[in-house]
Amino acid sequence: MTTILIAILLLALLPDIYIWHLLSRAGVAAGWGVAALLPTALLLAMAAAAAAGYMNPATMKTFFGVLLCVTLPKLLFALVSVAGRCAALWLPSAAHRADVAAAVLAAALALAFLYGFVFGWRRITVRHVEVVSPHLPEAFDGYCVAHISDLHVGTWGSDTAFLGRFVGRVNALHPDAILFTGDLVNMSASEVGPHMGVLSRFEARDGVFSVLGNHDYCEYGRYDTRDGALRQRDTLIAREGEMGWRLLRDGNVVLRRGGDCMALIGVENTGRPPFPARGDLGKALEGVPAEAFKILLSHDPSHWRSEVLPATDIDLTLSGHTHAVQLRVGGFSPARWVYPEWGGLYREGDRALHVSVGAGGTVPFRLGAWPEITILTLRRR
Repeated sequence: MTTILIAILLLALLPDIYIWHLLSRAGVAAGWGVAALLPTALLLAMAAAAAAGYMNPATMKTFFGVLLCVTLPKLLFALVSVAGRCAALWLPSAAHRADVAAAVLAAALALAFLYGFVFGWRRITVRHVEVVSPHLPEAFDGYCVAHISDLHVGTWGSDTAFLGRFVGRVNALHPDAILFTGDLVNMSASEVGPHMGVLSRFEARDGVFSVLGNHDYCEYGRYDTRDGALRQRDTLIAREGEMGWRLLRDGNVVLRRGGDCMALIGVENTGRPPFPARGDLGKALEGVPAEAFKILLSHDPSHWRSEVLPATDIDLTLSGHTHAVQLRVGGFSPARWVYPEWGGLYREGDRALHVSVGAGGTVPFRLGAWPEITILTLRRR
């Protein structure tokens, strides 16, 4: 945590020092220089609070709001301006032009991030994707799955408006099954309480199926007893059942259409460090007919290459977890620096992985990676 605090300090303070220097040279009142430091002081105070364990949702929202809408635009301004002054060694007019360009770029970045905080995290999008497989039984040709993930309902507090719209959009698409790939909450089962009535309204012919994500184990909160996280997890599991969701914990359910069958398989969270690896894929596959078309729900997409591809014949894996770091520009997201498969459909021969960028997040911000509902239509080749 100390390293993070030092990095934030440098990220925020160095551009402030540079901007203060520019203002001083331009003869601008010193008060403006002091004002420029206020967001940085606020940022550092909240970072210190987080290090001491006092970060709450409101503080987190403010922290990331200042970081993205103020600190990063100032950093961009400083970098472009410094580059212009370096170029001024050969082209004297470059410094002024660079300052103008830096101001425009910084303002554009601040406005884009502000949009993500105010509107982007509520902007529901629907994607339609066809998954073609020669192994799909004829009776399931055209079967529609609504893949949703990472609701993180705690971020919404007691406001059910967004989730009400989200559930309505899913139901209006009339999926055959709704498959949720984990992270229903941020830290505790209590977060789902205000939303149980809304989330129980999901409708699909074959029902709603889910798995646990790393947040659903409730290990990121602080508890008075050693078994606090375990008790919260068990409460969350019970509440999913009360909502009519079928939670797959290293288990499966087989759907049949005449003589054809499809298996929905779910594992406990299985990821790479620092995230836990609790799943038992062998146990989850027990009793699955060999001829069944197999769909696996596994929260972390890294599980696909680490175990699913080399050790099983599972046809389609559904994951979430990455959120595309809630930031996507065109086909690029910084998430690709950590996860090779971070959003969308990926294939290896006849086998596929679909990664949902999710619908919520621990931070109420999304830009480009809008809250997502994906309708996967299964097609027989």
